Amino acid sequence: QGVRFAFIKATEGSSHVDERFAQNAGEALAAGVPAGAYHFFSFESPGQTQAENLLSALEGREFALPCAVDFEFYGAFFENPPDLEDTRAELRAMLEAVEAETGRKPLLYATWRSYRMYLMGAFDDYPLWIRDVYLWPGLTLPNRDWTFWQYSDKGTLAGYTGEEEHIDLNVYNGGEEEFAAYLAAA
Repeated sequence: QGVRFAFIKATEGSSHVDERFAQNAGEALAAGVPAGAYHFFSFESPGQTQAENLLSALEGREFALPCAVDFEFYGAFFENPPDLEDTRAELRAMLEAVEAETGRKPLLYATWRSYRMYLMGAFDDYPLWIRDVYLWPGLTLPNRDWTFWQYSDKGTLAGYTGEEEHIDLNVYNGGEEEFAAYLAAA
C-alpha cells in the first residue's frame, strides 16, 4: 500500500507499555517495513524512569529507524504548560539515556506549538519529526531541517484494525535514495 516506514508506539511515561507493541513490531519486520519505536513523553514522570521503561520494552529488538520521543501537550497541559526548565531537564535526561543505551540519537516528535515553546533552540542537535496537519507543505522551520513530517491524521490502510479510526501519515524529508542512505546510517 506504499508504506515505506512505520513508527510503532512502545511506551508512555514511566510504566505504560503498549499491549500491541511486540505484535506490531513483529508484523512490521515480517512485512519488510523499516520501523522505529516511539515513546509518549509524560510531564508527570522523571526522564530517567521513562527511558528505562522504553529501553525495557525494546528487549533487545533491533529497529531500522531510531527511537522517537513524542513530545506534545495532553490533558490539562494544553492550558497549563509545565515549567520550561524542569521539563527540558527531564526530556534531556531521557534522550541522553536512550542514546547512551542504543547508540543512536532519538528523534523528537513535536507539534508546532510544543516545538516553539520547549524545543526550538534547546534541542537542535536532535533530529526533528514535526506534526502539523494544517500547514503542510507550506511551513518551513527557522534555521532548521526536519527529518519526518506528520502531514495527516486521517489516513486509512486496508487491514488496519486498531482502536483509532485513522492512521497518522508521515513523509521523510528526501527521496528514495536519501531514505536508503538514512536507513544505512541509522
